[in-house]
Amino acid sequence: MMHKKLLTGNSAAAWGARLAGAEYVPAFPITPQTEIIETLAYWIDTGEMDCRMTTLESEHSMITAAGAAAATGVRVFTATSSQGLLYSMEMLYTVAGWRAPFVMANVSRGLSSPITLEPDHNDILAARDSGFLQIHCSTCQEVLDSILIAYRLAEHERVRLPVIVNMDGFYLSFTREPVELPALEDMQKFLLGYDAENIRFSAGAPISEGVAVLGGTLYSYFRYEMHLAALNGLAAYNEIADEFAVITGRQYRAVEGYRSDDAELVFVMMGSFATKAKAAVDQLREAGMSVGLVRPVLLRPFPRDLLRSMLTGKKGVAVVDQNLSMGMGGILYAEIISSLNGLEASPPIFVSFIGGLGGRDIGAEEFYEMANVTAQAVREGHAPAPRLLLTCEELAEVKKLQEIAGALGNSGAKS
Repeated sequence: MMHKKLLTGNSAAAWGARLAGAEYVPAFPITPQTEIIETLAYWIDTGEMDCRMTTLESEHSMITAAGAAAATGVRVFTATSSQGLLYSMEMLYTVAGWRAPFVMANVSRGLSSPITLEPDHNDILAARDSGFLQIHCSTCQEVLDSILIAYRLAEHERVRLPVIVNMDGFYLSFTREPVELPALEDMQKFLLGYDAENIRFSAGAPISEGVAVLGGTLYSYFRYEMHLAALNGLAAYNEIADEFAVITGRQYRAVEGYRSDDAELVFVMMGSFATKAKAAVDQLREAGMSVGLVRPVLLRPFPRDLLRSMLTGKKGVAVVDQNLSMGMGGILYAEIISSLNGLEASPPIFVSFIGGLGGRDIGAEEFYEMANVTAQAVREGHAPAPRLLLTCEELAEVKKLQEIAGALGNSGAKS
């Protein structure tokens, strides 16, 4: 029997690990992730969760411990954020190469410098080529459910790769929403069947692993095997999500469409701000604009064919990136463009918007402006240059601070 609780995104992640029966949690604290680890530590200390937690000296060691434990067949959960994810980057590639299946929650936070505690997606997108699969959440309910789905995906016999479940810091991590907890017995059945013996390292049953290989031929072979395993994750995800829907009534697709089937213009974006886009779509529909939303949930493996089918026939696509690749632009924009390249004679007009950096809000009026800019681009037949979402008032505030800094600098120079 399911029941509801008012949970933060962090608490929902902890519940996901608890319901999954995580046996080992290597940890290192970092804002805004720490509440996940604190919640798990409390349950372990009170005996509510049969699990071992170890606090390591860094995220690098934390991922090493997670991969080593998962390689022996232990069900592992861990979590990090922002600079912590980058600090662990060397080991992300390493443990993925070990084919060690475990789940990690990442609570997205903007990267230094300048420093911020609020979210954008540059941290998680920096890991997109590591071999970890990625699931991106927009609500606290999705956080819990995605962690449960992620264990099945990571442990799937055709995949056997670690998975990151991503949520936005503060907007989800510390925001309470009603979350429906699935019954423990249902999740035990859902997660039953993990054949850990096939990956367990032991002296009595050695297996082949491409961990220490010299030479480009064998290296190429093992890297391509990882690539194929990641691609297998798309069909596996759909199968697992369908099974999860039968148990819980909640269906998760690799790409979510909201009022997008008959839309002429669509927003494409990920994460919690997509819930703002849904509200904007409803308002724009009331104003007479044919607008929808397409939200990638599974980013690795990249759901290319599904995105193609959902964007084919649209007149305009506004890609809203909560990230910025220096010298290139929006990362999601580039990936979406590449997925539709050569698809049809008259592809949609794509317009790139950069917004939400460092947790900056995206208001309803800005969605209205993005829709109008995209509609104008469709009429003119070409896209404008990528745009940074920033209001006139915000720009005036920046200039005011620049003037103050300049005045202070000149005062210091004279003294």
